[in-house]
Amino acid sequence: MTHGADIGTHPDIMQMRARYEAAAANPAAQLADGLTLLSGLYLALSPWIVGFSGTRTPLAVNNLITGLAVALLAMGYSSAFGRTYGISWVAPLLGIWTIIAPWVIRGGMATTSTIVSNVIVGALILLFGLVTMRFGMMDRGRSGGGFRTTGSGHMGPAH
Repeated sequence: MTHGADIGTHPDIMQMRARYEAAAANPAAQLADGLTLLSGLYLALSPWIVGFSGTRTPLAVNNLITGLAVALLAMGYSSAFGRTYGISWVAPLLGIWTIIAPWVIRGGMATTSTIVSNVIVGALILLFGLVTMRFGMMDRGRSGGGFRTTGSGHMGPAH
C-alpha cells in the first residue's frame, strides 16, 4: 500500500514547525542564541585575548575547538531551531566542560587568568544553553502527552 500524501503537509508536522518557528522568533530566544554565539567566539579567541602561556597548549587548543563548536551550535539554533532543538542539551554540557577543563586537561599550564576566563565563559555558555533548552521544551510541558478525547468523541493525541 502506498500513500501519495507528503508527510510535510501532515497537520501535526505543520503544527510542530509553527511551534519551533515561534520559539525561534521569540526575542528572548534570539538574545540567548546571540549571546551563546558571542560566548563561543570569545572562548575560541580566549587564548589570544587572555594571553595564555602559549597558543599551542592543550587548553588553548581545547578552547579554540570548544568555542567553535558552541558558535556553530548557536548558529544552528538561530537559523534552524526546528531541526536543532534536539541537540540543545549539548551547549550546557560544553559549558560545564569549559568550566572544568583547566583542571582536567594535562599540560594546560592554567593560570589564574585562564581559569577565571574559562569559569566565567563556561558559566555563561551553561546558562544560555539552558535557556535554549527551555525554549525547545516550552510546549512539551503543557501538552501533557498521551491521548485525550476530542470533541467528536474519538481518541487523539493530546495537544
